[in-house]
Amino acid sequence: MAFEIPKQPYSGEIGVTTVGTGDGAVKLGGETAYPFHIFEGKMPNSPKIAMEVWDYDPSKEWPAAAVEPFKDVISSPEKWAKKCVDEYGADMIVLQLKSTDPNGMDRGPDEAAEVAKKVAEAVKVPLLLWGTANNDKDEEVLKKISEANEGKNLALGPVEEANHKGVGASALGYNHTVIASSPIDVNLAKQLNILLENLGVKQNKIIVDPTTGGLGYGLEYSYSVMERIRMAALTQEDEKLQVPMINNVGNEVWKCKEAGQSTEEAPTLGDPEKRPVLMEAVAAVCFLMAGSDVVILRHPESVRLTRTFIDLMINGGLASDVQEISKNEEAQEVDLIALSPEPNLDFGEPEAAAKPKAAKPEKKEAAPAKEEKKEEAKKEAPKDPVDIAAEKLGIDLEALLKKRDADREDIKHTAEAHGLSIEDVLKKLGG
Repeated sequence: MAFEIPKQPYSGEIGVTTVGTGDGAVKLGGETAYPFHIFEGKMPNSPKIAMEVWDYDPSKEWPAAAVEPFKDVISSPEKWAKKCVDEYGADMIVLQLKSTDPNGMDRGPDEAAEVAKKVAEAVKVPLLLWGTANNDKDEEVLKKISEANEGKNLALGPVEEANHKGVGASALGYNHTVIASSPIDVNLAKQLNILLENLGVKQNKIIVDPTTGGLGYGLEYSYSVMERIRMAALTQEDEKLQVPMINNVGNEVWKCKEAGQSTEEAPTLGDPEKRPVLMEAVAAVCFLMAGSDVVILRHPESVRLTRTFIDLMINGGLASDVQEISKNEEAQEVDLIALSPEPNLDFGEPEAAAKPKAAKPEKKEAAPAKEEKKEEAKKEAPKDPVDIAAEKLGIDLEALLKKRDADREDIKHTAEAHGLSIEDVLKKLGG
């Protein structure tokens, strides 16, 4: 009898969301199985790679490795976008609206809309707009851009619960797609999708942004939440989560300290040009394996490596054939031996032979009073901070955890990751 590979049964299907119009439109989603499990189901629309373009010249803020590929166009967002598409093969363009940050340059909605329109006209691929996560300012800016680009089916984000009505209504009125952003939580992602649908935004006009963490703790937490979202969508028939997902990878990876450290600052971390490229590519692959339909990247070499991974996973082939990362800067040699500390080979005097131990006297039975004290000490052990917060709010914690399919650690992780108090997280979860 021939061996048959056991297959995971699926009862759900990811919906299809289209961004852009005409020949340049891109379809996302449509999977009927876990990521790249094409032996179990269908993956009609392969994951897409979007490249980011900033709405001002960031060359003074970026590491040299990130500036080099775009140094001839970095001062012009529309030329930058065109180079990403024509030379580096970007499937989509993400315009990062960094200059509109109220804590930074604080550019107005009209100026942002003008830049967005120029970029949209310069490329034929879909355009995604990404605000600063300042709800009030993002709502003003995204509504103005939505109006100025009516009918182009842009993707507007990040749209959160606090501004979903204003941005959602604008997207609905001017025929755009919404990027629904929630703080690394399955239930909050589902809740925002429901709120947008109640507003009138159809599910095929939504892309979920589960919030992206860079390499390290943030990535692991984002990954696990994305897995749970995809599992609920495909195996638990949760229709409200059957939506494509997007990850803003490049922005998160390149802003970390290690991505910008020079050889002098971090001589043991390897080539400062290759290091951030590998960090970005590894993070992108992780999110693709968790179910991402769009990864937003910055460096052309990260794009090439990630695209090669997608092709190998779908069509097969040898990863050993992939070309190594190309360099634009001169390699710097580091004498790691000189940096290494001298080995300490002084292990001290040899230990003397152990003396035979004297027989210990028999232990007396503990007095009942002491046992009672131990029991009292156990009872007086400090309570979990989640239980304390729940009691303070008058919440039935066990019922809430069961309802949200969560545990106390999930609540603590969410609070820590987003700078919230445990009480705030409990309130958001329906307490």
